[in-house]
Amino acid sequence: MAYSASTAVAPSSFESYLAESTQALFIALDERDAYTHQHCDRVSLLAHEIGVACELSQKELSLIAVGARFHDIGKIGIPDSVLLKPGPLDAEEWRIMKMHPVKGERLFRNTLHPQAHQVANIIRHHHECFDGSGYPDGLSGDEIPLASRIMLIADAYDAMATTRPYHRARSHREIIGILASEEGIKTDPDVLSRFMRVIAHSQARVD
Repeated sequence: MAYSASTAVAPSSFESYLAESTQALFIALDERDAYTHQHCDRVSLLAHEIGVACELSQKELSLIAVGARFHDIGKIGIPDSVLLKPGPLDAEEWRIMKMHPVKGERLFRNTLHPQAHQVANIIRHHHECFDGSGYPDGLSGDEIPLASRIMLIADAYDAMATTRPYHRARSHREIIGILASEEGIKTDPDVLSRFMRVIAHSQARVD
């Protein structure tokens, strides 16, 4: 079908159209796993606070906000038998689960969001570890986008703070101990230091 003015999105409504089109992806994931919605909201709040402490620009903060909201969107492509399994994953299931950042990158890169490429890059690398032991690409140190290094900490804090079928919720003290033990291994020491200052007064802090 030929493109015509009648099929075009009016410029005045384009921003709204973009928001609605990307929101549809988020709703689809929420239908798969109801935990995701609240988790992504909390991760977005905490990642923004850490980003401010890292002196990110307003544009960078906007990108990390979108990246946090959609960081788990790739789980749409993970089978229910793995995504919703009420227990620990075996080696093959874990291999499948570790594909969600790649699937998420591909999904978001194909949206009409004006910064789709940058956001997709944040999503792809939010499980990379500072020492290179993470996934999917084994990046290390400054090879990992700063927004993704921030996301890893915000995501880990909230994941450990909430009850899931395969683990209990941990206390703030327990989580801080785990994150501190992973400094320079999973977490960027500088970002972790800034996070420690932020979490003391953050709305995302648990008891």
